[in-house]
Amino acid sequence: MSAPTERGTGGRGVLTVPNLITTVRLLCIPLFVWLLFGRDAPAAAALLLAVLGATDWVDGWVARRFDQVSELGKAFDPTVDRLLLIIGVGSIIVVGAVPLWFGLIVVVREVLLSIWVVGLLAMGGARMDVTFVGKTGTLLLMVAFPAFLAASDERLPEWATDVLTLVAWGAGLPGLVCSIAAFVGYIPRGLESLRAGRDGDTPPV
Repeated sequence: MSAPTERGTGGRGVLTVPNLITTVRLLCIPLFVWLLFGRDAPAAAALLLAVLGATDWVDGWVARRFDQVSELGKAFDPTVDRLLLIIGVGSIIVVGAVPLWFGLIVVVREVLLSIWVVGLLAMGGARMDVTFVGKTGTLLLMVAFPAFLAASDERLPEWATDVLTLVAWGAGLPGLVCSIAAFVGYIPRGLESLRAGRDGDTPPV
């Protein structure tokens, strides 16, 4: 979620529509796990994961459009994105629907980035906004992994599996490049954020 100028009281709200949307997305994560492991329905689980990924922009748009940007939302939204990606990718790795090397790179990147961000905040660093490259990478990966998962459903016709596999790699490879580039960029930005937080300055955007 980007960081537009906050006006009025909307920027300080907690019980806002965008935060409610993000909460609903968070509560859908157990449903995804149940569909995949409890119901053995990879296509249905993939569809839900795709919807959750596709609606990532909704909370940000509502926040900006209706002046409901909040400090909670700016931290809550990327946290749910990261949690969704880690759990979603981890589950897809477990069922063997994605190449192991591809899935592990994504999971390790997300875990290391989470540790980096939390460590900076614990040391007094200012909160960093999510970059456009990072958001783009997340969006592409949230297209790729549902496609990988759906392609693993043996009940689908062969042509559908071929199309889904093509979509998965077409979105996955550039998504992986963007996510790694964003991770590298977060290192110097994190150090700047740490200095800004300790000095009381405006964090880097």
